[in-house]
Amino acid sequence: MSKVIVGMSGGVDSAVAAYLLKEQGYEVMGVTLRTWGSDEDGDSRCCEIDEARRICEILGIKYHPHNCTSLFRQNVVTPFIDAYLQGMTPNPCIECNRYVKWAKLIELADIFEAEYVATGHYAYIEKMANGRFTVRKALHTGKDQTYMLYKLTQEQLSRTLMPLGKFTKDEVRKIAEEAGLPCAHKEESQEICFVTEGRYSDFICGNTDRQIPREGNFVDEDGNILGRHKGIYQYTVGQRKGLGIALGYPAFVTRIDTVNNTVVLGTEDALMCDSFLCREVNFLSIPEPSEGEKIRCFAKARYHQTERPATLEKLSGDQVRVALDEAVKGVSPGQSAVFYDENGCVVGGGVIVRD
Repeated sequence: MSKVIVGMSGGVDSAVAAYLLKEQGYEVMGVTLRTWGSDEDGDSRCCEIDEARRICEILGIKYHPHNCTSLFRQNVVTPFIDAYLQGMTPNPCIECNRYVKWAKLIELADIFEAEYVATGHYAYIEKMANGRFTVRKALHTGKDQTYMLYKLTQEQLSRTLMPLGKFTKDEVRKIAEEAGLPCAHKEESQEICFVTEGRYSDFICGNTDRQIPREGNFVDEDGNILGRHKGIYQYTVGQRKGLGIALGYPAFVTRIDTVNNTVVLGTEDALMCDSFLCREVNFLSIPEPSEGEKIRCFAKARYHQTERPATLEKLSGDQVRVALDEAVKGVSPGQSAVFYDENGCVVGGGVIVRD
């Protein structure tokens, strides 16, 4: 009987993952990583300890909560704040998965002598013919979460189980209901788990000692002043709503200039992009290519974006150039681009930087 540590959030996905693995004969232990909050303001939506403990009691499995708030602040919250202050739009869940969730789950698996860790992500773990591990898209693409998993290491993937890859959300809820789990119809949260109240800009102001960017000018692509903005950290590339400026035509944030403290506005056409750079590239299904090597793939630059045919060119260091066959809208520095093969397996991914 193999032992597996399941990351339990208190939600239906991780609960059903634990239930299915137990039904398959694994010795299951539930672990909740407490990443944010205090006794006064409660936990984040990713670590509801009381709910997770109750689920484990119903399933008849051992349960262990673990505090990793310092690690979370260091690897997720601080980089999240820094990115916005530098005019970028980060993906905190991607950083959390590699540097907090999987790092701690595998550390605890070693302590409790478990072979595997598991989560309720909608994806498959795939071992390629070349011996490397990657994640493959879930059967039902509407819930696929591979985009958030591209930074995982080969060691992390080799010890991971993901039992929900073939299910829809409705099927998962039905399994939970039939198993008598109280989370069967629990609502999902679509927000950043640690920004529990208010706007992310308010969170930034309340959680950093760094200087907050001052007000500045909205400008057009030619540098003409259009009005005043409230601080570059309050805007993201592609944003249309909440600009507080009327120009007589639909205006979008097309670029954030931290050097001149300006937010550039333009038409929707100005958001179209067919080439960009990525740094911190992590390759999954293939070994890291040689400098100058080109790879055909399918790329997407946002979580909910459909992947498009593209060519990757390996540059020096940890960078690649992404050339899309057709331009897409809203390629934003700080977001991640993820690359897939024709079978839906993740080739790799990286953080978008300005070309």
